[in-house]
Amino acid sequence: MRLPVNLSREPFRRDRALLIASAATGVLLLATLILLITLSVTERSQARQATDELARVNRQLQNIRAEQSRLDLQMRRPENEIVIDRSILINSIIRRKAISWTRIFADLGTVLPSNVRIAVIRPQVNAKDELLLDMTVESEAPEPVIQFISKLEGSDMFGSTEVSSFTAPTQNDPLYHYRVSVNYAQKL
Repeated sequence: MRLPVNLSREPFRRDRALLIASAATGVLLLATLILLITLSVTERSQARQATDELARVNRQLQNIRAEQSRLDLQMRRPENEIVIDRSILINSIIRRKAISWTRIFADLGTVLPSNVRIAVIRPQVNAKDELLLDMTVESEAPEPVIQFISKLEGSDMFGSTEVSSFTAPTQNDPLYHYRVSVNYAQKL
């Protein structure tokens, strides 16, 4: 029988693989640290640039607001209010004149049954430049008017329809009268 004899003070250990793995891990950690430092510096410089850009835009916004308030004060002067009121009046007249009666009648002609008569049409323009037709329609029976309303709602040119009043026939007037409001898609 043979006994291994080791005459050194410390027994032989196989640490080479552990040392190489530790060195490789250290190098990898050092590379990661360098990458993180680089990313941090880059982000810090980008944040500084974004802060500078934001400050520049805020200065521009303050200048624009100051200019706007100066112009608002100038527009509120009594002599300028007359011009503003006149321009509002002229714009509303232009908006009303932009309504095409020919187109209104042509579009209504596509949905109007032959036994329904339109007595009154009042176009109205709202603040969004949308056109609303306020009409009074007449018929000998209610069914044609109901058919007319359903055609209006099914049409691409007309929108939601609302019947605001109804008058039954009298001895002097043998017709049913309906007051109808409908959104109209004519662009002004």
